[in-house]
Amino acid sequence: MTDLFTAPPRPQADPSFPGPRSDRRAQRRRRRSRRGRSLVVLLVALVLVGGSGYAIWTNLDSLTGLTNPLESKDFPGPGGDQVNVEIPEGATGTVMGQQLYEAGVVASVSAFTTAFEANPDSVSIRPGTYNMLEEMPAKDAVALLVKSERVDLQLTIPEGYTVKQIVERAVQVTGVPAEDFEAALEKPSEFGLPKQAGGNAEGWLHAGTYPLKPDEDTAVGLLTEMVDRTEQALRKKDIPTGGWQTVLTKASLVEREGLHAEDKPKIARAIVNRLEDGMILQIDAAVAYGADKPGTELTKKDLANAKNKYNTYQHTGLPPGPIATPGDTSIDAVLNPAPGDWKYWITVNLDTGETKFSETYEQHLAYQQELREWQAANS
Repeated sequence: MTDLFTAPPRPQADPSFPGPRSDRRAQRRRRRSRRGRSLVVLLVALVLVGGSGYAIWTNLDSLTGLTNPLESKDFPGPGGDQVNVEIPEGATGTVMGQQLYEAGVVASVSAFTTAFEANPDSVSIRPGTYNMLEEMPAKDAVALLVKSERVDLQLTIPEGYTVKQIVERAVQVTGVPAEDFEAALEKPSEFGLPKQAGGNAEGWLHAGTYPLKPDEDTAVGLLTEMVDRTEQALRKKDIPTGGWQTVLTKASLVEREGLHAEDKPKIARAIVNRLEDGMILQIDAAVAYGADKPGTELTKKDLANAKNKYNTYQHTGLPPGPIATPGDTSIDAVLNPAPGDWKYWITVNLDTGETKFSETYEQHLAYQQELREWQAANS
């Protein structure tokens, strides 16, 4: 069996052609870029002409129509079309001003920084994407950043993520320190983790999108909401409370092993068949989880390591607990396995995720050879 230890696909950009407003914004940005290059050439010329340069510089606006960067040019307002502006992590007032200037929101970086320093609440501006207006007065731009909620104030957890990956994403999106999550995970009762989880939140942090509240979200609060959603989903499926951990464990194996929805009920059936026959599961995804490495990097030494409690090549039965957050499709597959006598499965094409199932070891060996041939052709 081959573990598809791959990250979720990145969201694709919107292929639709930009509308008239987008065209105007793009044209303005191109004009600013061309003006910037022209300004460099002009500055060189000013250096060459020496003393006459000051006279030219002081009349720069009237001669070229360019913004003098030494002046705090400002728009009169009130503002025009909406535009989204990204404020990066750790941005200073100057960096924010540059982002807003390039987006056509403010007339100059210096006007924004002056307004930024004059507003005592500007320190509360957090990274993210904001809805702004083109050609705003600088002080209004600062005020809007201060009082506005970010466009992207939500945390999305993909199916198949581990606790480690979930924490990394949560820290990046929310700004809550990693130390806060680590401390919270050490006290599972504080965020409502059921006792049957054995103190390990793996598999219990529900995949999905969580709206965020600036300056209100805490590690404990977010973890509590994730566990609550998991419990709600399990109750909705009428799963007996005492069986939650087992279902999540099986579903996490299915989640990590199956790329396509149609394969998951078959994998769930193969797991059931192996358990009923007392066979070892030999699931690479579980071994990789315990070894803290991608399944494609497993070695023979990893498979022989009995100290790894998640090594399903060395230990019979299910691993000690879930190895990732399972999605609803994987949980449903465990609750309703496809009918069949399969005991083996293997992914024969690592690009497409094509998986083949077999009832006999001989047929499984033939599929293993098919995988080797694909690997040789795609090395």
